Amino acid sequence: AERAAMAALSAEQTNVGLAQGMVRIKRDELSERQARLDSEADALTVRVRQIEGRLYGGAVSAPRELAAMAAEADSLRAQRAKLEDQMLVVMEETEPLDAELGELEQRQMEMEVERGRLAALVNSAELAIEAEAVTERSARQELAAGLPEVLARRYEGLRVRLGGIGVARVHNGSCDGCHLALPAAERERLRHLG
Repeated sequence: AERAAMAALSAEQTNVGLAQGMVRIKRDELSERQARLDSEADALTVRVRQIEGRLYGGAVSAPRELAAMAAEADSLRAQRAKLEDQMLVVMEETEPLDAELGELEQRQMEMEVERGRLAALVNSAELAIEAEAVTERSARQELAAGLPEVLARRYEGLRVRLGGIGVARVHNGSCDGCHLALPAAERERLRHLG
């Protein structure tokens, strides 16, 4: 049961990992968009400062040129404000992705803890089975030592040839090893042997 649970857990971890990958891709796309918008806003800020430096520096005195520079600075500020609004939208879109990513990472950690618990149970069960197998092999060797050599060799030969079964019980006229019904004469012969 623990091995089945580990297999199901592995499948779930794969699904969570895929979901994390998809969320990270979306988040990275938004981060790139945020960085691009931020860079554009910074460039506009620099351009506005340059224009304002010339506008208020006294180097330009022509009223038409001053008006054009003021209009350009206003236009650039408006563009920057739009970019800042877009950056806010991107930030709002990023928040739920960050939350989802945190939940998925938390789920991955929980599954790792569960995997460790299941692995410990499997390991414990394997150790118990191996200890029982050692005990059973020892008991089998003791019993086999008391059998006649011819019978022991025949049993081992059958066991190897038949995939681990050297002797099977006959129950209700059928062999429990091969599941074939024995003829009535053979059943009667076996009854007299036993």
